[in-house]
Amino acid sequence: MKRILALVTVLLSIMAVPAYAVSLDAAKAQGLVGERLDGYIGTVSSSPSGEVTSLVSSINTARKAEYAKIAAKNGQPVSVVEKLAAAKLIERLNSGQYFMDKSGNWVKK
Repeated sequence: MKRILALVTVLLSIMAVPAYAVSLDAAKAQGLVGERLDGYIGTVSSSPSGEVTSLVSSINTARKAEYAKIAAKNGQPVSVVEKLAAAKLIERLNSGQYFMDKSGNWVKK
């Protein structure tokens, strides 16, 4: 389990983010997106722009592929990697950024 957590930490620090006019960090800072408990991001607004929707889709696709690689390498279900990644990502959020709670509500850290 520690090895998986270490790999998730490395993944999160080196994961490439596609170039968009709005970056993931900027979208988080603006309250446009937040971290979900499943290791993926979601849109905080009920009517996000197309750019934000594309960013979310791209980031989640990249995360899913990386989680699958880590899971396969460690003989673990992807769900284990996703949950570990979610915990780390939420822990790293800055004050004022959003994450989804267990009830499915967006809350500020």
